[in-house]
Amino acid sequence: MPALLRQLSGLGGCTHPIRLDGHRTEYDVNTRTGEVGTVLNHLDSTTLPSGHLLVRCNNRRTTRCAACAEVYRRDTFHLITSGLRGGKGVPERVAVHPRVFATFTAPGFGPVHNRPTGPARTVRPCRCGTLHDQDDAELGAPLDPDTYDYEAAVLWNAHAGALWRRFSTYLRREVAKRAGLTQRAFREYARVSFAKVAEYQKRGAVHFHAVIRIDGPEGGATAPPAWATPELLTDAIRAAATAVRVDGPVIDGRAHTFTFGRQLDVRTIRSADFNDGQELTERAVAAYIAKYATKGAETATGALDRPLKFLAELAQLDISDHGRRMIRTAWTLGARKELAELRLRAWAHMLGFRGHFSTKSRRYSTTLGALRDARADWRRAQAVPTLPGEGETTLVLAHWVFAGTGLSAAEAWLTASLEPALGTEGEPTHG
Repeated sequence: MPALLRQLSGLGGCTHPIRLDGHRTEYDVNTRTGEVGTVLNHLDSTTLPSGHLLVRCNNRRTTRCAACAEVYRRDTFHLITSGLRGGKGVPERVAVHPRVFATFTAPGFGPVHNRPTGPARTVRPCRCGTLHDQDDAELGAPLDPDTYDYEAAVLWNAHAGALWRRFSTYLRREVAKRAGLTQRAFREYARVSFAKVAEYQKRGAVHFHAVIRIDGPEGGATAPPAWATPELLTDAIRAAATAVRVDGPVIDGRAHTFTFGRQLDVRTIRSADFNDGQELTERAVAAYIAKYATKGAETATGALDRPLKFLAELAQLDISDHGRRMIRTAWTLGARKELAELRLRAWAHMLGFRGHFSTKSRRYSTTLGALRDARADWRRAQAVPTLPGEGETTLVLAHWVFAGTGLSAAEAWLTASLEPALGTEGEPTHG
C-alpha cells in the first residue's frame, strides 16, 4: 500500500493516466573508451505496485482531468507572464516595451439572448424583454433558432485560425506603414510578438484574447525604436482587424467571406482602463488568458469534450439545443466533398474550430515545451541520485508499449484521498 500511494502521488492528481508496459535501464558509459559500465538504474513495469508505469495524461481540458489542466493553466500563466515582465530566459526589459491586451470577436449570425450593458455598466433587459441572470441557460441561444445562420457560424469557427494568421501579417504591415517604413525595412527596426488563446462565447463562436508587443529587431532582447508606442500599436491593430478577411467556400451558390466582428477591445497594459478604472497589470492579463487555456466548447455545449463517432450519439448527450444544432450543422457540412479539408465531422464536438487554443509568436517568450522539459529534468534528478562521474555519460535503453488508460476502482479511491495534499487549486505561483 505505501508503495502504491507513492506511485499514485507522482501523478499529481491525474485521474486518467496512461498505463505502459515495458522497461528502462540506464548504464554509465566511459566517453573516452566507449565501454559500457555498471547499471545505474533499472525499472520494470511488472515490479511496480500498479503493475504498470503510470504516466500523466497531460490533457489541457478541465472537464477531462482537472489536475493536468491545472498544470497546463499554470504553465500558460508563466508563459504569458515571462513575455510581459521577463524571466524564464526573457530579459526584464520587455516590461517597458509597448504592450496591449486585445480581444477579437466573431461577427453576428443572428440575435441571441444576452445581457446588454448601459451607462455605468448597468445591465439592461434582453431583446426578448427579460433581464437575464448571469447564469441563465438561455444566454447565447438564438432568439429565433430557425433564422439563425448556423452554417456561417460553424464555418466561421473553421476559418478563425486562418483569419488570425492573416491578421498577424496585416498587423506588421500596418505598424510599418505608421512608422514610414517598407515591410522589408521594418524587420531591421522592430518586431511584433504576440501570445493568444481562443475562447468560446456562449453562442458557440470562437473569439481571441491576445497580448501583442512591439520589440526591437531581435525580439525582447532589444529595445524597440522611439516611434513604437502603445497608441501606434493600438491604431495598427484596429486598422488590421478591420481590413483582414478570408474567403471561404461557396455553398449552394452562397459565397462565404469571414471577418472579425465589430466589437474589438484594445487596452494598454499598465493602464487604468480595465475593470472600472482598475489597473490592467501583467498578472491580471496572464491570469485571464491562462483561465481560458483549459476550456473548450463545453461553454456552449455543456459537457461535450471529445469527438463523436456517430451523429446518433447526440441523442444521449445532455447539451443545450443551440449546441446540438451547431454540432449537427458541422456534421452535415462535413459530408460535403468540397469541405473535406476542413474535417468538420472530426471537429464537430468543437463546433468546427480546429485551431490551437494557445499559440504565440517565436520571440514572445519561453515555450510550453521548455517548461515541461525543465519540470521533467527536475523530477529525473530527484528520482536518480547516482550521476555519472567525470569523463562518463549515461546510456538509456527503454521499451514501452501502451497498455490502457485510467485507474482501477481502488487506485481512483486512493488518488481521491491524495488530492487535498496536491495543491492543484488556487492561484498560479510565481517562479
